[in-house]
This record gives sequence, structure tokens and C-alpha cells, in this order.
Amino acid sequence: MGEQSPLKPLSSLFLLLLTLLTTTVESRLTTDFYSKSCPRFLDIVRDTISDKQITHPTTAAAVIRLFFHDCFPNGCDASILVSSTAFNVAERDSSINLSLPGDGFDVIVRAKTALELACPQTVSCSDIISVATRDLLVTVGGPYYPVHLGRRDSRTSKASLLADLLPLPSSPMAKTIRQFESRGFTVQEMVALSGAHSIGFSHCKEFVGLVGRNSTGYNPRFAQALKKACSSYPKDPTISVFNDIMTPNKFDNMYFQNIPKGLGLLESDHGLYSDPRTRPFVDLYARDQDRFFKDFAKAMQKLSLYGVKTGRRGEIRRRCDAIN
Repeated sequence: MGEQSPLKPLSSLFLLLLTLLTTTVESRLTTDFYSKSCPRFLDIVRDTISDKQITHPTTAAAVIRLFFHDCFPNGCDASILVSSTAFNVAERDSSINLSLPGDGFDVIVRAKTALELACPQTVSCSDIISVATRDLLVTVGGPYYPVHLGRRDSRTSKASLLADLLPLPSSPMAKTIRQFESRGFTVQEMVALSGAHSIGFSHCKEFVGLVGRNSTGYNPRFAQALKKACSSYPKDPTISVFNDIMTPNKFDNMYFQNIPKGLGLLESDHGLYSDPRTRPFVDLYARDQDRFFKDFAKAMQKLSLYGVKTGRRGEIRRRCDAIN
């Protein structure tokens, strides 16, 4: 028998420690955290996001992306919402966050404004993001999952702290897997979370350079359609294409059904099918939507607990875009 690599047990130990940490954080948070201090919290968030989603149907995708960009780098602490000042470039103005849709920021600000009127300085912006994400996911057909509450908002937000912490559409799959594993997420959880691309859109700049290359896996007719859709991109960089061309406004497993057919939009989408570590999960979710929903909900709940600040480690902001 060959020797076991020393990295394997270390990796397993690391994942175990992160799991225990998540469990500890979860024990400090509760699903009814605001039942006495702000009893209408959930209703106010739900009313706000429903009104916004009706008038701006891309809001759900915008908030889910905002949630990921807030939580994944350094934890769910609403640092993504802070505006830059003359003395500090905040996370939202880092190059990787400049394409975040404005509707995501707007709906959180609206919810916070309504909550400040009902329960001043009680509800954190990070809790608003987590609940709004879950509720908007449900409005577009996605799964429901419990959200534990009691997060505090960060007291800092620096673009310089984001260096190489968020996965890029062009990142090699090996690097993306390492980024997720370093935060305690398995390959399967990474693939499940990639299913967020079931809704939303991407700007042409994210994929137009790949279209037409023989080695990228695009369906030829799809590649031609993308070239045509992005033909004016140099003059108008705001041109975008739906991530899922079949059911763009419905959260379902069509994203995973598209990928094997060469209908994935981003390089990372094709990478999920070309890498033997991720391909089995793409196939699994393509044929079993219930399993995808179950795994996606669990992974989203886990992400919502990543790097959470409680007690004196954070604050309750009066405005989500400014540190107190």
C-alpha cells in the first residue's frame, strides 16, 4: 500500500474545524432574533423586495450576486454596501465589484430605510441582505431555507482587502475549487452555488473573447448568436446576455441542462463540465432539480453563516452605505 499524502488529513481537519466554527456561529444566531425588538422585520423586508421585484424583475439576481460578493471574500458583514470616501476606496468600488447591478444596492437601502422608521438602530444591514436574498430567491421559484439572524455589520470596507478573493469567470477551475475549499466548501457545494447563474445576466466583456474559439465548448449556433448580440459591445459596454437563455427569469435547473449542450455563457460554466471533479455534479443537478434545490439551499445557508460578526465585533449601522 502506498503512503497517504499528509495533505489529505490536514485538509479534512481544516474542513472539520470550519464546520465546528460554523456550528458555533449558528448557535449565537437565531431565526427569531428580532421577534421582540422588531416584530415586523420579516414583513417589512418581504414587502420591500416584492415591490422592487415587480417593477424591476432583475432585482432577485442582483441581490443574490450582491450577497455572494459580500459574504465570500471576508464574511457576511455588509461591507459591500459601504460607499467610498475621500480617504478610503471601499469594496463596492473595487474593479471586480463595479459591475454589480444598482438594483441590488437600492432594494437593501429601501428595506433599511423602512426598518429604521419601524425599529431604529435595531436591524443590521447584513441581516437584511441575507433575508432579502432568501426571499427574492423564493419569488423567482427557488427553494426556501431558514436564515439565522443576529449578524453585526463590519466597521471597515477596503477594496485593497479583496485582492484575489473572489472567483473570476476566467479563473482556472483548480483555482476556483481552492478558493471554495479554503472557506470550508466542498466541490459539490461549489457546483450547487454556481446554479445561481440560473437567473441574471453577464456583460459581453465577460465572455466575448471566448466566443468562436474551437476549444471553449460553445454550441456553434449559440456562439454565432452571442457574436451578433455583442457586436456593438465596443461602443456600448453595458450590453449583456442572460446567463440562462432558456428560462432566464425562473430559478430552476435549466442552467445545468444547458452546460452539456454547449449553452453555458461564461468560461467558468464550461469549466464545470470539462473538469472531472465537477462534471458529475453538473450531470446530477441537470437530471434532478429537487436534489439541486436541496443542495443549493444548504449551501446558501452555510454561506450566510460564513465569517459572521456578532456582539462587539461589529455594529448596527444607521445607514447601510456608511460606517457609524
